[in-house]
Amino acid sequence: MIETNRIEFKQQLTDNLEKEVIAFLNYATGGTIYIGISKEGVAVGVLDSDGDQLKIKDRLKNNISPSCMGLFDVISEKINGLDIIKIIVASGLEKPYFIKKLSMTEKGCFMRIGSSAEPMPQKLIDELFAKRIRNSISKIKSNRQDLTFEQLKIYYETTGSQLNSKFAQNLELRNEDGFWNYVGYLLADHNGTSIKVAKYSGTNRVNLIENNEYGYCSLIKAAKQVLDKLELENKTLSKITSKERENQRLWNPIALREAVINAIIHNDYTNEVPPKFEIFDNRIEITSAGGLPDGLTQDEFFDGVSLPRNKELMRIFKDLDMVEQLGSGVPRILESYGREFFKFSPNFLRMTFKAAPREYEIGDFSDEQIDGQISGQIGGQIGGQIGGAIDLTENQKEILKIILDNNKVTRNDIANMLKINESAVSKHIEILKNKGYIERIGSTRGHWIDVFQEEKSIGLSLGQIEKISTPISTPISTPIKSLTERQKEILTIIINDIKVSRRDIAKQLKINESAVKKHLENLKEKGYLERVGGTRGHWRLTTII
Repeated sequence: MIETNRIEFKQQLTDNLEKEVIAFLNYATGGTIYIGISKEGVAVGVLDSDGDQLKIKDRLKNNISPSCMGLFDVISEKINGLDIIKIIVASGLEKPYFIKKLSMTEKGCFMRIGSSAEPMPQKLIDELFAKRIRNSISKIKSNRQDLTFEQLKIYYETTGSQLNSKFAQNLELRNEDGFWNYVGYLLADHNGTSIKVAKYSGTNRVNLIENNEYGYCSLIKAAKQVLDKLELENKTLSKITSKERENQRLWNPIALREAVINAIIHNDYTNEVPPKFEIFDNRIEITSAGGLPDGLTQDEFFDGVSLPRNKELMRIFKDLDMVEQLGSGVPRILESYGREFFKFSPNFLRMTFKAAPREYEIGDFSDEQIDGQISGQIGGQIGGQIGGAIDLTENQKEILKIILDNNKVTRNDIANMLKINESAVSKHIEILKNKGYIERIGSTRGHWIDVFQEEKSIGLSLGQIEKISTPISTPISTPIKSLTERQKEILTIIINDIKVSRRDIAKQLKINESAVKKHLENLKEKGYLERVGGTRGHWRLTTII
């Protein structure tokens, strides 16, 4: 690897970092800075990766104007066993960017020329400023100023973060005059933005059979609801071959998720036109308002060059682990669908994903029940469709899957597999431990214990543990040796909610809490369940029933 117009090496963190970042922000395609690699391209490593990453984020946040939050990623990598810091910088839409204390002058503005950052001529500074976008959603005043953000706060809490009293300023939810801007409006608990998923019978728009509304709430909540709906529609197809049964989803789930998130984040909301999601018998169409941003070609778009239209939304979705690193979305889609599935116009971008061929049939599901139905038997057949997820972020679910596959996996291994910082992995693992999903046995040479292992042994797959929205509405009815009807009811309640308290069970069954306690003790003595943790713990099923 050598330095190019899009790659910069630094042996260590230096005082001129802002200069290099600004040059990439002002460059048409952005670029990448590696810290811990010499100018000759030799990895030398950094001594304090976590500390340097914090310094980098703080410096870029406070020393560059206009704000570049949402336009960069700081990632920890290893080369030859050495810690390297990778800074991915997207091209910004509010050029020229400059060092805040040096203002919009030749001393403060820089541009990329070849493999170096050079001062920007004043004439070019003036030209770029004259062309600067004035109607970005961060500058548009919200038509409502009575906004609340309880949903946004809850979503941040699920990642282990808390929004403090300065969250509006930190997340750039107010304009320069101090009013709530359109970013704040989109993320507020209540707004006027409609986000719909339409479903048609056939291959055209003649016979509308569903028109589900998921908008008028925080854009984060709307995005999650759209993803849940499309996950429900993404059936598993099966084909019996001479050797084995082959399973295939209607649409590639990774590509579909990336397409939904891309459409929501990069939609042009300045004309108040929301993204559109349409399901047909033979395809899904996802349409977002706004063509490619000025200066971005189709080839650059497909190569993963990032030019975020709404950097504020990008930053928040990334905070909530709903997007990976900058520029990763389109390449992930292209792993399953070709360029021909994208259609560009001056005002819209449409992605069309064709359904899997009909040589597969719906309904013959795999043993893992990928379509989201529970097949485990607990004294009888228990059904229920998958919907809203338990309070885990996407990264936390990915980490849980990795640990289930390899209970001796290290934090560093997980970070490399997910391409995120090791410190972020540690943070997610602490959340998983605190929520009772995993336990650590031993230290460096120890291993992870999946506290749901027994639940899976009775037919609950990992996906079902993650997502169970339709509760079991009727008690276990098939006779179970030595259990009373009341104990079966209690067991049913616990299956629906492993964190349920004795008091809640008593309220649901309208019996004394002391009676519930007696039944629970009986269930524990008979080996059906046990308690993990104290007051804030959870129930663990221990027997195949």
